Amino acid sequence: MTVKECYEMAGADFNDAMNRLGSEALVKRFAVKFLQDKSYEELKEAMETQDAERAFRAVHTLKGVCANLGFRDLLQVSSDLTEKLRGRELEGSEPLYEAVKEQYNRVIDAVTQLAAE
Repeated sequence: MTVKECYEMAGADFNDAMNRLGSEALVKRFAVKFLQDKSYEELKEAMETQDAERAFRAVHTLKGVCANLGFRDLLQVSSDLTEKLRGRELEGSEPLYEAVKEQYNRVIDAVTQLAAE
């Protein structure tokens, strides 16, 4: 799988990542490093424990990482959840969290395949 194919599978913007990072090798390197990012795990734990402050911080971090890597679809749903949690209230955030979970898994599946190559 090429890096561009990975990005297509992940719903990501390869050209944006290339413009930001400058080379396909760097895009691949940082995309693969995303597998080690803990912000989604933080979000998941915060949602499970109903910790709105921690959930906000985690999804805000995830949003930033996605912006830097060009993970367009995950960035969008992370942004939506960030705005919902900005007031530190969890009420009504579950559908947005489910969308983040779905897109996160899509990215992880694609990047895991890229890393295996």
